[in-house]
Amino acid sequence: MESAGRGEAESESIDWDSMTFAFTETDSMYAAKCRLGDTWQPGQLEPYGDITISPAAGVLNYGQGIFEGMKAQRAVNGEVVIFRPKRNAQRFQSGAERLGMVPVPEAMFLDAIHQVVRANQRWIPPTGKGELYLRPVLWGSGAILGVAPSPEYTFMVYTCPVGPYFKGGMTPISLKVSDEFHRAAPGGSGGVKAIGNYAPGMMPSKMAKRDGYAEIIYLDAVEHRYIEEVGAANFFCLKNGVLHTPELTGTILPGITRDSIIALARAAGIEVVEELVDIDFVLAADECFCAGTAAIISPIGHIRHGEKEATYCGGEVGEITKRLYDKLTGIQSKRIDDEFGWVETVEV
Repeated sequence: MESAGRGEAESESIDWDSMTFAFTETDSMYAAKCRLGDTWQPGQLEPYGDITISPAAGVLNYGQGIFEGMKAQRAVNGEVVIFRPKRNAQRFQSGAERLGMVPVPEAMFLDAIHQVVRANQRWIPPTGKGELYLRPVLWGSGAILGVAPSPEYTFMVYTCPVGPYFKGGMTPISLKVSDEFHRAAPGGSGGVKAIGNYAPGMMPSKMAKRDGYAEIIYLDAVEHRYIEEVGAANFFCLKNGVLHTPELTGTILPGITRDSIIALARAAGIEVVEELVDIDFVLAADECFCAGTAAIISPIGHIRHGEKEATYCGGEVGEITKRLYDKLTGIQSKRIDDEFGWVETVEV
């Protein structure tokens, strides 16, 4: 573990303007443990560092683990704020129940988040330069042989400063549709932010990037024709003034950014339809973008599906995409009024 002096020097020397979405070690993390059948007791902060875990841990052998992605940032008024943390806490509980783990109480989850942000506040980038990414995790850390719930669980929160998820910020990205690989199937864990959902996507994503695309688009595993997700982000498209997004059928993540965009669009008088979104419909759309905590909103300028290709808005950022991005980021940074009550201030 590095000394605080060295860590402070590193935080002060960061080139915030060139920062990317990559890992940087910060100062402190939060940790708590709970036995199966018991109730959670508050954890504590400890210096960021490696952890010890049994080779027979449920998370290592059977993938019993979930995580969340959140951000803290400096608002335009100097406050440190977090966006809709209660929704993350609720999704964290739902995911734990689906995977047979002991759910972390909402109050404990929120307290842990606030503690970690306060303890690592000097790693929060200046306003407009990035965010402090927060990673709550829940692992089956107890040793077990046989496919069954772990006897012990570890809840942790760590964090690091980040820049844009996609290089270029609001520059439209190019995507490739996969006909070979699928992210999830009906009845599975596609609607949970489970750790096991992400490793299978690494190779298809790498293949897409090798071919010059920013990410892969997954189709459904049954009909092979309906849009599911863009890598690890939710998908939206606009056609004739109507915003379309894949409905929550259990195979895609119920994104908090997704839910926020739907609310913002409807508040602005834009019709939003949650439905099965056919790839051929998408290729004829007027605008497309993907959304998530990491990506926020990323405009899509080009999609390739087999021999078919589509370009949106001449490769530029679409009007509705830009309007929703400005509204969402404006609320998140307190640049504009938060009429929904989404932003929570951290006392630092």
